[in-house]
Amino acid sequence: MAGTVFFSVSMSLDGYIAPDSPDELMGKQWMELQKWVFRQRHFRENLKLGDGGEEGRDNDIVRETFERTGASVMGKRMFDAGEHAWPDDPPFHTPVFVVTHEERAPWERQGGTTFHFVNDGIESAVERARAAAGARDVRIAGGAATIVQCLDAGLVDEFHVAVSPVLFGSGIRLFDGVDAERVALELKSAEPSPNTTHLRYRVSRSPR
Repeated sequence: MAGTVFFSVSMSLDGYIAPDSPDELMGKQWMELQKWVFRQRHFRENLKLGDGGEEGRDNDIVRETFERTGASVMGKRMFDAGEHAWPDDPPFHTPVFVVTHEERAPWERQGGTTFHFVNDGIESAVERARAAAGARDVRIAGGAATIVQCLDAGLVDEFHVAVSPVLFGSGIRLFDGVDAERVALELKSAEPSPNTTHLRYRVSRSPR
Protein backbone atom coordinates (compact mmCIF):
# COMPACT_ATOMS: atom_id res chain seq x y z
CA MET A 1 0.00 0.00 0.00
CA ALA A 2 1.36 3.42 -1.01
CA GLY A 3 2.27 5.83 1.74
CA THR A 4 1.24 9.43 2.31
CA VAL A 5 2.63 12.41 0.38
CA PHE A 6 3.33 15.28 2.77
CA PHE A 7 5.47 18.32 3.36
CA SER A 8 6.88 19.63 6.64
CA VAL A 9 8.38 23.10 6.93
CA SER A 10 9.12 25.90 9.37
CA MET A 11 7.29 29.16 8.65
CA SER A 12 7.50 32.65 10.09
CA LEU A 13 4.43 34.30 11.63
CA ASP A 14 4.04 36.39 8.45
CA GLY A 15 4.11 33.37 6.15
CA TYR A 16 7.70 33.09 4.90
CA ILE A 17 9.84 29.95 4.81
CA ALA A 18 13.09 31.31 3.33
CA PRO A 19 14.87 34.55 2.46
CA ASP A 20 14.78 35.82 -1.14
CA SER A 21 18.40 34.96 -1.89
CA PRO A 22 19.93 31.48 -1.46
CA ASP A 23 23.05 33.32 -0.26
CA GLU A 24 21.10 34.31 2.85
CA LEU A 25 20.39 30.71 3.85
CA MET A 26 22.13 29.97 7.14
CA GLY A 27 22.02 33.70 7.84
CA LYS A 28 20.76 35.21 11.10
CA GLN A 29 17.11 35.53 10.03
CA TRP A 30 16.89 31.98 8.65
CA MET A 31 18.64 30.56 11.70
CA GLU A 32 16.05 32.26 13.94
CA LEU A 33 13.31 30.57 11.90
CA GLN A 34 14.95 27.16 12.23
CA LYS A 35 16.26 27.58 15.77
CA TRP A 36 13.70 25.20 17.24
CA VAL A 37 14.77 22.30 15.03
CA PHE A 38 18.53 22.84 15.48
CA ARG A 39 18.01 22.43 19.22
CA GLN A 40 16.59 18.92 18.92
CA ARG A 41 18.66 15.85 19.79
CA HIS A 42 17.51 13.78 16.80
CA PHE A 43 18.27 16.57 14.34
CA ARG A 44 21.74 17.07 15.80
CA GLU A 45 22.44 13.35 15.65
CA ASN A 46 21.18 13.08 12.09
CA LEU A 47 23.40 15.94 10.87
CA LYS A 48 26.31 14.88 13.10
CA LEU A 49 26.34 18.26 14.85
CA GLY A 50 27.61 16.82 18.11
CA ASP A 51 26.19 15.50 21.35
CA GLY A 52 23.38 17.01 23.35
CA GLY A 53 20.15 18.60 22.26
CA GLU A 54 16.64 18.85 23.61
CA GLU A 55 14.27 15.96 24.09
CA GLY A 56 10.51 16.17 24.31
CA ARG A 57 7.63 16.60 21.90
CA ASP A 58 9.55 18.79 19.43
CA ASN A 59 12.28 16.16 19.26
CA ASP A 60 9.68 13.41 18.80
CA ILE A 61 8.17 15.28 15.85
CA VAL A 62 11.57 15.69 14.19
CA ARG A 63 12.32 11.99 14.65
CA GLU A 64 8.88 10.93 13.40
CA THR A 65 9.30 13.04 10.27
CA PHE A 66 12.62 11.43 9.41
CA GLU A 67 11.44 7.93 10.21
CA ARG A 68 8.26 8.09 8.12
CA THR A 69 10.05 9.38 5.02
CA GLY A 70 11.01 6.77 2.44
CA ALA A 71 11.82 9.19 -0.41
CA SER A 72 11.85 12.94 -1.00
CA VAL A 73 11.02 15.31 -3.86
CA MET A 74 12.56 18.76 -4.26
CA GLY A 75 12.87 21.54 -6.79
CA LYS A 76 16.04 22.55 -8.59
CA ARG A 77 16.38 25.81 -6.63
CA MET A 78 16.49 23.92 -3.34
CA PHE A 79 18.95 21.40 -4.76
CA ASP A 80 21.23 24.15 -6.08
CA ALA A 81 21.22 25.85 -2.67
CA GLY A 82 22.09 22.61 -0.90
CA GLU A 83 24.43 20.89 -3.33
CA HIS A 84 27.54 22.60 -1.99
CA ALA A 85 26.24 23.11 1.56
CA TRP A 86 25.22 19.54 2.44
CA PRO A 87 27.94 17.31 3.87
CA ASP A 88 29.13 14.18 2.05
CA ASP A 89 26.48 12.37 4.12
CA PRO A 90 23.39 14.56 3.43
CA PRO A 91 20.50 14.56 5.92
CA PHE A 92 18.04 12.60 3.76
CA HIS A 93 19.26 8.97 3.87
CA THR A 94 16.72 8.08 1.16
CA PRO A 95 16.35 8.54 -2.60
CA VAL A 96 15.69 12.19 -3.52
CA PHE A 97 13.98 13.14 -6.79
CA VAL A 98 14.93 16.59 -8.10
CA VAL A 99 12.50 18.25 -10.55
CA THR A 100 14.63 19.96 -13.18
CA HIS A 101 15.16 20.55 -16.89
CA GLU A 102 18.81 19.56 -16.47
CA GLU A 103 19.75 16.09 -17.65
CA ARG A 104 22.16 14.53 -15.19
CA ALA A 105 23.11 11.06 -14.02
CA PRO A 106 22.07 10.05 -10.48
CA TRP A 107 24.37 11.48 -7.83
CA GLU A 108 25.06 8.96 -5.10
CA ARG A 109 26.17 10.23 -1.71
CA GLN A 110 26.98 8.63 1.61
CA GLY A 111 24.38 7.34 4.06
CA GLY A 112 21.84 6.06 1.54
CA THR A 113 21.10 9.36 -0.23
CA THR A 114 21.01 9.30 -4.03
CA PHE A 115 19.75 12.30 -6.00
CA HIS A 116 17.79 11.43 -9.15
CA PHE A 117 17.09 14.17 -11.69
CA VAL A 118 13.57 14.11 -13.17
CA ASN A 119 12.96 15.95 -16.45
CA ASP A 120 9.30 15.14 -17.12
CA GLY A 121 7.46 17.06 -14.43
CA ILE A 122 6.29 17.04 -10.85
CA GLU A 123 3.80 14.19 -11.28
CA SER A 124 6.53 11.90 -12.57
CA ALA A 125 8.84 12.86 -9.69
CA VAL A 126 6.16 12.04 -7.10
CA GLU A 127 5.29 8.78 -8.86
CA ARG A 128 8.93 7.70 -8.86
CA ALA A 129 9.29 8.73 -5.22
CA ARG A 130 6.22 6.67 -4.28
CA ALA A 131 7.74 3.62 -5.96
CA ALA A 132 11.05 4.14 -4.17
CA ALA A 133 9.42 4.75 -0.77
CA GLY A 134 7.36 1.56 -0.80
CA ALA A 135 5.09 1.51 2.26
CA ARG A 136 6.78 4.59 3.76
CA ASP A 137 5.80 8.18 3.01
CA VAL A 138 7.01 10.69 0.42
CA ARG A 139 8.12 14.09 1.66
CA ILE A 140 7.98 17.15 -0.59
CA ALA A 141 11.13 18.76 0.77
CA GLY A 142 10.71 22.11 -0.99
CA GLY A 143 11.10 24.77 -1.97
CA ALA A 144 7.89 26.74 -1.84
CA ALA A 145 7.27 26.69 -5.61
CA THR A 146 7.55 22.90 -5.69
CA ILE A 147 5.19 22.56 -2.71
CA VAL A 148 2.63 24.81 -4.44
CA GLN A 149 2.92 22.83 -7.69
CA CYS A 150 2.21 19.63 -5.76
CA LEU A 151 -0.75 21.22 -3.95
CA ASP A 152 -2.24 22.55 -7.19
CA ALA A 153 -1.81 19.14 -8.84
CA GLY A 154 -3.63 17.39 -5.99
CA LEU A 155 -0.55 15.38 -5.03
CA VAL A 156 -0.32 16.34 -1.32
CA ASP A 157 -2.25 14.33 1.28
CA GLU A 158 -1.25 16.27 4.40
CA PHE A 159 1.23 18.79 5.72
CA HIS A 160 2.88 20.04 8.90
CA VAL A 161 3.83 23.67 9.41
CA ALA A 162 5.94 24.64 12.41
CA VAL A 163 5.11 28.31 12.99
CA SER A 164 8.09 30.03 14.58
CA PRO A 165 7.75 33.28 16.58
CA VAL A 166 9.75 35.21 13.96
CA LEU A 167 8.85 37.96 11.47
CA PHE A 168 10.60 38.12 8.09
CA GLY A 169 8.92 41.08 6.38
CA SER A 170 9.97 39.76 2.97
CA GLY A 171 11.23 36.58 1.40
CA ILE A 172 9.68 33.46 -0.09
CA ARG A 173 6.11 32.84 1.02
CA LEU A 174 5.00 29.27 1.54
CA PHE A 175 1.66 29.52 -0.27
CA ASP A 176 2.43 32.29 -2.76
CA GLY A 177 0.38 31.76 -5.92
CA VAL A 178 -1.44 28.63 -4.73
CA ASP A 179 -4.73 27.90 -6.49
CA ALA A 180 -6.71 28.23 -3.27
CA GLU A 181 -10.00 27.22 -4.86
CA ARG A 182 -8.57 23.78 -5.60
CA VAL A 183 -7.33 23.03 -2.06
CA ALA A 184 -9.51 22.17 0.94
CA LEU A 185 -7.95 21.79 4.39
CA GLU A 186 -8.95 19.95 7.55
CA LEU A 187 -7.04 20.63 10.76
CA LYS A 188 -5.66 17.38 12.20
CA SER A 189 -3.85 18.81 15.24
CA ALA A 190 -2.34 21.93 16.78
CA GLU A 191 0.47 21.53 19.32
CA PRO A 192 2.10 24.58 20.88
CA SER A 193 5.54 24.35 22.43
CA PRO A 194 7.89 26.96 23.91
CA ASN A 195 9.80 27.01 20.60
CA THR A 196 7.12 26.81 17.91
CA THR A 197 3.52 25.80 17.16
CA HIS A 198 2.97 22.62 15.16
CA LEU A 199 -0.04 22.70 12.82
CA ARG A 200 -1.06 19.62 10.85
CA TYR A 201 -3.64 19.63 8.07
CA ARG A 202 -5.25 17.00 5.89
CA VAL A 203 -5.58 18.10 2.26
CA SER A 204 -8.30 17.34 -0.25
CA ARG A 205 -8.80 18.62 -3.75
CA SER A 206 -11.88 20.83 -4.15
CA PRO A 207 -13.88 20.79 -7.37
CA ARG A 208 -14.24 24.13 -9.12
